Amino acid sequence: MSPSFYRPLLAGLMCMLLSACGTPTQSLTMALSPADTLQLRTWVPDGLKGNLELDAVKGGEATGRWWGSKISSLALSQALEDSLRGLGMLPMAPTPGAKFQLRVQLLSLDQPAVAADTTVTAAIQYSLLAKADGTLLYQRAVRTAATAGLGDALLSPTERLRLASEAAVRANIASAVRDLLSVKLPEAAAR
Repeated sequence: MSPSFYRPLLAGLMCMLLSACGTPTQSLTMALSPADTLQLRTWVPDGLKGNLELDAVKGGEATGRWWGSKISSLALSQALEDSLRGLGMLPMAPTPGAKFQLRVQLLSLDQPAVAADTTVTAAIQYSLLAKADGTLLYQRAVRTAATAGLGDALLSPTERLRLASEAAVRANIASAVRDLLSVKLPEAAAR
């Protein structure tokens, strides 16, 4: 067979290999949208304004070189910081006087191996503690799903996976924040 026969096959193989490269998630697109931030900011109780400290986020996984789009602990932490700071829950500068600590752990990120419409489910556990005595005020594992369709990234399944993963985490953060806004704070700690 002539070399011209192999060129299209080689080009197709190269395209498949390049499209299978891992695409890391971005914290900016996982954070609350500006519209959600503006809407929720007015509902933040006075006891949580500038009184929250985010502990080191656990459970994340770095994106591999060859396949997939994982959520790293650093990207999730940055998305949470941006969201909570935008709501006024985190102080503008780190202060030792925060009364509450939020602990976050990524429990699971369920992603399909290959699909035209990619649905990703994220499960993240949130725990809010009073720093003074370690009392657990809130704990919940939030599970959310999001789908990226074929039209979102026609030629790249890993890009669809990244988009769906980011949307699932963004929905997860929004759900957890809504829960945190309704937590009954101890009167002594809320002042």
